[in-house]
Parts: sequence; structure tokens; C-alpha cells
Amino acid sequence: MNRTQLAQLAVLAAVARAGSFRQAAADLAIAPSAVSHAVQALEASLGVRLMARTTRAVAPTEEGRLLLATLSPALADIAGVLEDLRERRQKPSGPLRVTMPMMAAEDVIAPRLPAFLDAYPDIEFDLRIDDRFEDIVEAGLDAGLRLGENLHADMIAVRASGPWRSLIVGAPAYFERHAKPAHPRALTGHDCIRRRFASGRLYRWELEKDGRALSVDVTGRLILADQGLMHRAALDGVGLAFLFEHRVADDIAAGRLVPVLEDWCPAFEGFHIYYPSRRQMRPALRAFVDFFRYPSTVTV
Repeated sequence: MNRTQLAQLAVLAAVARAGSFRQAAADLAIAPSAVSHAVQALEASLGVRLMARTTRAVAPTEEGRLLLATLSPALADIAGVLEDLRERRQKPSGPLRVTMPMMAAEDVIAPRLPAFLDAYPDIEFDLRIDDRFEDIVEAGLDAGLRLGENLHADMIAVRASGPWRSLIVGAPAYFERHAKPAHPRALTGHDCIRRRFASGRLYRWELEKDGRALSVDVTGRLILADQGLMHRAALDGVGLAFLFEHRVADDIAAGRLVPVLEDWCPAFEGFHIYYPSRRQMRPALRAFVDFFRYPSTVTV
């Protein structure tokens, strides 16, 4: 295929899309005669009729439909790449609406958020906290953050963190009053600090060992909605808490918290940024994805 045929193919697709030579000419900002000539020349070079013409309508022939079935997606991909290149020249700006659970906001976004805002002063970052998995298209959002295991298959996902792990921990003062559990079944006899999601659902502790998964409906006198408060309560000896390892690593090293049932606490997929399409990706969203991608590709 030569360069002339590529241009002719683009004209053919425009005619099929518009259903009219005249409208295709207007869409392409060229003369109607140029549209007609391009289609006729393409038909002559291929030796087949591609468009059926009547006084009232224009439609692809069977051969034309066969060609367009492959041609249209290819042209759309080319258009998408060209649009991406144009957008890369634009300065990231305007509103950026992203949904995420509180733990992602606190542990993934917040530590680097000041640097992101300094790097992109024209972005208006609208961070929405919600533990529920939102349909970002329906909600009019640009992107979201969720654990990798919860992502929908039709979403594009980019890692925002490495693998994570949660640990069951308690303060030494707590274990002075209670024996350490040797098995997840023993948790039912402990005062566990439970977590309630924004949806109202209480979290069941998800444990696993040697491929055997357990979901434990723990009991306890204290129910909180925030890992920071749960962490504080655990340090104060209120009960056992199931917290992200990186939150409690320093406390474990210093002896302020003691982990239990570690062999039932494997690592799991961390957080991902998800969004619906790479095509026509706004510069503000591209900046966000590149900045918070793991490992980070942006230094400031």
C-alpha cells in the first residue's frame, strides 16, 4: 500500500461514516469532487466496487463492508495516537476527579500529594473518599484507586503500589491479659478492633495459609472506620487490630506492638489506578497516572 492509498482509505471511511460524499467532503474540509475522485481511484486500483451509489444514498458494497471492518478500527487507533501526541503538548490543567478508599488516600496518595500539586499547579484535584467500587464513567469521574483483586476486567489498570500485607497485632499490655491466638479460630475469644466500611459493612478478616482461605467474622467492643484510629487503639491495648504492615513495622521493631498468626497473613495485590480508556486521555489524568505509577516514573 502506498501513501496515496492510505489517504484514499481515510476518505472512504469518512464517506461510509457520513453516508454522503458531500457530507464527507464537509467533514474533511475538502471539495466534493476530491472525495469522489479518491473513492473512484481506490476502487480502480483494487478492481472492486466499494461504494454503492444511488441518487438518494451511498452505502458500502459487500466488499466495502469487508474492507471497512478492518479499516475503521485501524484508522481509529491512528487517530487516537495522533490525539495523544497533541494532548502531550498541552499543559495538564483543569479538574481531575479521582475516587479511592481512605486507606489508599492515606497510604498511597497523601505522602506524594504535595509534590504532585507543586508539579502541576493548574490541576484542580478533587479527591473523593469512598470504600465502594464506583462506576467512574457513570459517576463522571476520571479515575479511581482500588486493590488489584477488586478491579473490573474492562478497566485499564496501572500499579500504584507494590504488594501489600496486613498483620494482626496487639500491644504487650493486651497480651498480659490474653493468651496469643495459635489459630484463627481462637480469634473469637479475643477483643478485636473491627472496621466498618462507608457502605455500612463490617470487614471480615481475610486470612490464608497454604492455599486455604478463611474469612473470620471477629468480635470486639470497638468498631472504627479508619486505620489510623485502629492503630492508635491497638497501641493503647484496647484489642487486636488487622492493619497494613507498613503502618505498624516501626511499632513492631520497637516492641510497641506484637504480631500474631503471621503465617496466616500473606501478601496480596496492592493498589491500582483504574480508568476506562487510553484514547483521548486528558493531560491532567495522564500526569496523575504517570506521577503515581509504581514504581514512579516521575521525580520532583
